[in-house]
Amino acid sequence: MSEKLGISHVAMGDILRQILRESDPLADKVRPYIQKGELVPDNLVIEIIKRRLNSLEVKDGFILDGFPRTIKQAEILDNYLGKERAIGKVINFVTPDDVIISRLAGRRVCRKCGANYHIKNLPPKKEGICDRCQGELYIREDDREETVKKRLKVYNENTYPLIEYYRDKGILIDFPGDLPLEEAQVKLFAMLNEIKKGS
Repeated sequence: MSEKLGISHVAMGDILRQILRESDPLADKVRPYIQKGELVPDNLVIEIIKRRLNSLEVKDGFILDGFPRTIKQAEILDNYLGKERAIGKVINFVTPDDVIISRLAGRRVCRKCGANYHIKNLPPKKEGICDRCQGELYIREDDREETVKKRLKVYNENTYPLIEYYRDKGILIDFPGDLPLEEAQVKLFAMLNEIKKGS
């Protein structure tokens, strides 16, 4: 989506993993929560997201992925962005838990270049080896099945209320999250084009 729309992609999970890899001063604060599959506290996440948004050229828009995760984060984000840069649309990928568990637990990531694979949906040509750079593929700690189940529990307790928060603002769009990848892309881009025409 980011490439096709020509706007920045701000993925909280990627940012947190980068912080851990690069020995960022925030790494020791973030690490325990990620290892346990828990949400990183609001104050830390807000500090991290503001730092990232301040470093980007976001006048043409941006895609937030994995943020906000709580009502408090959403409210702080709304205040931070103000009316000029307010969130335009929120896409809620409606996906059954068993599909989420299967997708995440089957994900594999290259240790060298960070390329993503899936054992069923997007397997590498050679098992355990990255097609791009021949790096080793591994299961991220937060993609292990037991961690994914814990993350879903945390989601239902903390993040699910955001659906109504954004629905009440009139900017939430429910989108089926269990479609095959190619079909999902076609429908998603068609929907985004309709939104763009109406803006």
